[in-house]
Amino acid sequence: MAQEKTQMVRFAKLKIDPSQLEKYNTALKEQMNTAIRLEPGVLSYTAVADKNNPTDITILEIYADTDAYQSHIETLHFKKYKETVKNMVQSLELIDLSLIGSAKKEGM
Repeated sequence: MAQEKTQMVRFAKLKIDPSQLEKYNTALKEQMNTAIRLEPGVLSYTAVADKNNPTDITILEIYADTDAYQSHIETLHFKKYKETVKNMVQSLELIDLSLIGSAKKEGM
């Protein structure tokens, strides 16, 4: 449990321009997969869309700690993502969270 206390956990809540939703989703997946592959401090990304309004996207981000997050936002792939989506994102809210616990099936 001590390790979990140092992790940085955040929700990113976004509203995407409906005409650019497919392009946004492509850019998001590319950024997420690259960060997971290249950055040891990026532990997890989960992105979901509201079933009734798919332009409302919530991303659960988990980093090893705040230093890992700071390092992440300085990477070339993150900067590319931000530049690519700057005219697609209509609103962004970042919510920092405290991890209470987590459970998942083995191998997930």
